[in-house]
Amino acid sequence: MFQPDLFTKDAAAEGATLAADIVTLRVEQERKHAAAVAWPANHEDLDLPAVLARLARISTRPRYTFMVLNLIARAAGHSNSAGPYVEEKGRAIPVRDWLSDALIPMAQRDVRRRAVIDQVRCDLEDKGMLPSDAAAAEQCIADEVRERLLHSGRTNVSRAVSDLVRAGFIHRHYQGYRVDHANRGAQREAVYTIVPAVQCALGKGAVGQPAL
Repeated sequence: MFQPDLFTKDAAAEGATLAADIVTLRVEQERKHAAAVAWPANHEDLDLPAVLARLARISTRPRYTFMVLNLIARAAGHSNSAGPYVEEKGRAIPVRDWLSDALIPMAQRDVRRRAVIDQVRCDLEDKGMLPSDAAAAEQCIADEVRERLLHSGRTNVSRAVSDLVRAGFIHRHYQGYRVDHANRGAQREAVYTIVPAVQCALGKGAVGQPAL
């Protein structure tokens, strides 16, 4: 049985390092779509230990997947849906990119990050793209490392959300300019809708800013 205190030290999971002014952006079509979703009755008695236990059975990375779930709940605020965009510091960011960026600190602590830095340095040197100035070269490497971490982060977030969908904790659809769809494409961005019982189990029902 997982205990909730396993996750209390994760800044990304608790949102301790996140800006306080994040707001989920959505339009009326998404509200109607979320309201029409029928959730399984067996979610009625979910509590936090049950959420963690199910993630442990379904996901190969339950700790990371739990952090993604917690961040989605934070982005959702008073509603139960996050996306297609999250507004932070005046910018509208696709929800998957926002999640990837929020989880960058986890990737930076990964032991593989040193290998990523070394690989980026070699790649830029081979292409003759490193500035002669040492400080500028380090900044160039840092920018490329961050871009690669964001790219891999988007993939990791998508996999975690797929685990959450399989667990029955989240419904995912893609909202587009003209029509919503179950699949990505045609400039559609993801919307993640949390099962109400899961949101209650997380204690996130009153967290975040009101939805627009």
